[in-house]
Amino acid sequence: MNLNKVFLIGRVTKEVETLATTSGKKVAKISLATNQFMGKGKPQKTTFHNLVAWGIWADVAEKYVKKGQEIMIEGNIDNRTYKKKDGSNGYISEVVVEKLQLGNNAKNETQGKQASKEEVDDSLPIIDEEEINIKDIPF
Repeated sequence: MNLNKVFLIGRVTKEVETLATTSGKKVAKISLATNQFMGKGKPQKTTFHNLVAWGIWADVAEKYVKKGQEIMIEGNIDNRTYKKKDGSNGYISEVVVEKLQLGNNAKNETQGKQASKEEVDDSLPIIDEEEINIKDIPF
C-alpha cells in the first residue's frame, strides 16, 4: 500500500504569485509557514512549505488568499529538478494542492487572541437528541 497525502494548516508568508504555463494553464505559488508548539503556546519550530495550486485552486488562491491569511490545504508531495541560472541542477520539494480551505485573515482576528473554551462552546450548535435517528448515521 502507498500513500502520498499531506494536510497543512498555517499562515501565508507572502502574496500569492500567479503564473501561466506556455499552454495557458494557470498555476499559483504559495508560501506557507507552520509552527510546532511546545509548552505554553510558544512556537518551538517554524517550517516553511512551498505550495503549488493548479487550475481552479490557482484561481481561488489568486482571488482570496492574502499574506497573513490562515489556510488549510490537502495535497501531495512532489519532488522535481530544475535548471538553475548557473546551469547546475536544482532540486525542490513542493506540496501540490488538491483542496484549499480559507481560515482567518490576519486583519480580521481579535488582536491575535485565541478563542476561550467558553467562546468555542457558545459557538457550537445545539442538537436536539429527539431529531437524531440512529439509523440515519452512516457508520
